This record gives sequence, structure tokens and C-alpha cells, in this order.
Amino acid sequence: MADPRLIDIQLDEQTILWRNADIEQERRIAIFDLLEENYFAPQRAYPQDYAGPYKLALSVEEGRLAITIAAEDGQHLETLILALGRFRRPIKDYFAICDSYYQAVAKATPQQIETIDMARRGIHNEAAELLIERLDGKIKVDFDTARRLFTLICVLHIRQ
Repeated sequence: MADPRLIDIQLDEQTILWRNADIEQERRIAIFDLLEENYFAPQRAYPQDYAGPYKLALSVEEGRLAITIAAEDGQHLETLILALGRFRRPIKDYFAICDSYYQAVAKATPQQIETIDMARRGIHNEAAELLIERLDGKIKVDFDTARRLFTLICVLHIRQ
């Protein structure tokens, strides 16, 4: 019986060079929300018709996203490599708007914070749509799952 969902998510800690408390909170929330509710359905046929649930490990290697998918018992199913070139701009824009948001929270008016947050959500939504497009034919995900996965991809790109 198919169970197309994630039950575990790991980020390559060696990929993450630095993160502040805000980024760490974003990572925790994204993983918590993903594990609470997600749709993750790899499109390749696996041995014994395995169809979930899945464990996921994400890392960045030489500018590419490595998506390692395992069965519930930890058996490796496949590793997908996704070029990240088309994500460079959305990641850069997302980091910039997040910086503005965190600064605004400390000293801006509620209206200014709301405006920045709307822009942040817009960038995040566009990046989620791009991720869904890039995963097409490989993994089916819903919009909320794509948004949270994009957050984790961003966490893997912090270089400060």
C-alpha cells in the first residue's frame, strides 16, 4: 500500500558552514512542518514495489543538490542529483529579503514588516514552483512540501 510521505529528513551538517539563531529556527520549523504533513512520491519503481514512507537526506555537492531517498528501514533507494543553477537567483533573493525581514522585526512598523513578509512569501512561492518544475518526472511533491524543501535548500547554502 502506497504511503507517499517523508518520515525523516537529514541535512548534511558538513554542508552547513554557519547559521544564526533565526536560520536554525527556520530549519527546525521547516523540518517539523514537513514531517507533520507532506506529499513526497518518487516516480521511479523501487524493489518490491516499495512506495513509502521515505527517509530523505539533503546535501550540496559541487553546486548540485543531492537528494538521497531511503526506505523506512533505511535501505538506500536512490540518489537524485539536481543542478542548482536556476536556484541561484531565488536563493540569493530569499537571503536578502530574509535579512531585511529580520532587521525590520527589530525596528520597523507593523506595516513595513508586513510588506517585507509579503515579498518574502512571494519569492518563496516562486522558488517552490521552480522546485516542483525541476522535480517533474522524478518526484511528485505538493506545494507546501516544495516550499519547506526550498527552505532547507537555502539552509544548505549559507556560507557566511
